[in-house]
Amino acid sequence: MLEASGRIARRGLLLVLSSPSGAGKTTLARRMLEAEGDDLQVSVSVTTRPPRPGEIDGQDYWFVDQSRFKQMRDDGGLLEWAEVFGNFYGTPRDKVESALSTGQDMLFDVDWQGARELARCLPQDVIRVFILPPNADSLEKRLMTRNQDSQEVVATRMAQAADEISHWEEYDYAIVNEDVDDSLAQLHAVLSAERLKSSRRTGLSAFIAELQGELD
Repeated sequence: MLEASGRIARRGLLLVLSSPSGAGKTTLARRMLEAEGDDLQVSVSVTTRPPRPGEIDGQDYWFVDQSRFKQMRDDGGLLEWAEVFGNFYGTPRDKVESALSTGQDMLFDVDWQGARELARCLPQDVIRVFILPPNADSLEKRLMTRNQDSQEVVATRMAQAADEISHWEEYDYAIVNEDVDDSLAQLHAVLSAERLKSSRRTGLSAFIAELQGELD
């Protein structure tokens, strides 16, 4: 079956990016969204952490208190959730499931716990990419130059980085983010290939049947 655009209909996918803090996944996520336009939408998470300067409620995160978060979790309204550095993060279930069914691709910027839970709930839809720093020095430098965290927080994030990186084998792809443009090109290659998987293209069987009928 062909869509109005001439493309074979397919189910959407979830492009999941994870990394230690400071490895550059937020920059890569932003660049991917800019390049893809309407073809890739960001999944806006719910969180109990306070907004950072410049962050907008409903655009960067949905900022809620712990009581509201726990209600959403207990009512089954979250596809996944995790506690990170004393704050809770979660993914609203209804928006994700609706997007997948209509062929919309979504991007997730989550930690390894969130990625693991998403893969458990939607194993056929999740594509996991782990973003690695080129070395420890560059990671620390990026954390220091963000000017958003105290020295103590930076030290804590560096200490956690080794544990976070230890989960890289759970991911489908790993990208060493030494150069943003090169890393972005690799992400685009991953996304293009995954969009072409036969198992994801729900209209492929009908298209082939129609093609075979024309050839007979």
